Amino acid sequence: MKAIRVQFKPLGKRYFFGVGNYNLTDGAKVIVNTIRGIELGYCVGNVFDLDEKNLTSELKDIVRIATEDDISQNEKNKSEEALIVAKTKELAKNRELDMKTLECEYTLDRAKLIIYFESEGRVDFRELVRDLAEIYHTRIELRQVGSRDGAKVFGGIGPCGLIVCCKTWITEFANVSVKMCKNQSLSLNPVKISGNCGKLLCCINYENELYTELRKHAPDIGDIVETPDGSAKVLSCDVVNKNVKVKYVGTEEVKFGYFKLDEIKFTPSNKKNNEDADSM
Repeated sequence: MKAIRVQFKPLGKRYFFGVGNYNLTDGAKVIVNTIRGIELGYCVGNVFDLDEKNLTSELKDIVRIATEDDISQNEKNKSEEALIVAKTKELAKNRELDMKTLECEYTLDRAKLIIYFESEGRVDFRELVRDLAEIYHTRIELRQVGSRDGAKVFGGIGPCGLIVCCKTWITEFANVSVKMCKNQSLSLNPVKISGNCGKLLCCINYENELYTELRKHAPDIGDIVETPDGSAKVLSCDVVNKNVKVKYVGTEEVKFGYFKLDEIKFTPSNKKNNEDADSM
């Protein structure tokens, strides 16, 4: 079926919608029905064929192409967001709630006002919802988000000296694990591998696939390999530059050596063989 990607914020997640009978192009503003309500979004890319077998739920069609009135109403809604966030912060402070208000958004028809906040624990915001409903006379939904979403709102400078990726181009957060750090021989010092959000740096995920592929053809730390000077135990392995540091075994004195990968002989572990078999 014919589908197109729709985005609601410049760096927001992209969703699939059926195009129906509309002739849509990249950047076209459209009205869609989401789980939050009626919203205005814009198309990203061109129409493509989507295999229905890959769908996990029913694909909704575009409701209509946005009119001038729709665009005007959406701009009016957005113009009020800063004041609503400020008011929510004030009310939360008055009620001594441990929460950080991040941003908010109306549905296009103003049937619902969604306010996003960050907090270390659970927050009883029932009274806050009542306060907000009395002021804005619409359905209020407070939604707690993670620290990464909070960092995406505030931005900042990363350890690389550039503006953090979540503020410039990332639309969805990928899973990042300590295993990836070990795979790339990174320092496990939390200060060095954590971002402004306090979580593992998103950029650790960027090159992990390359390191995983290179390690399939390199020995692991602790492996016994054959070098031109005899058997040795691997102490470190730089898979990118293909350098290996070893410590010789079976000798009375402690001796170290440095070699290129193509200068040593080793047998890949069973784990690596199994990974190769699984990927076939």
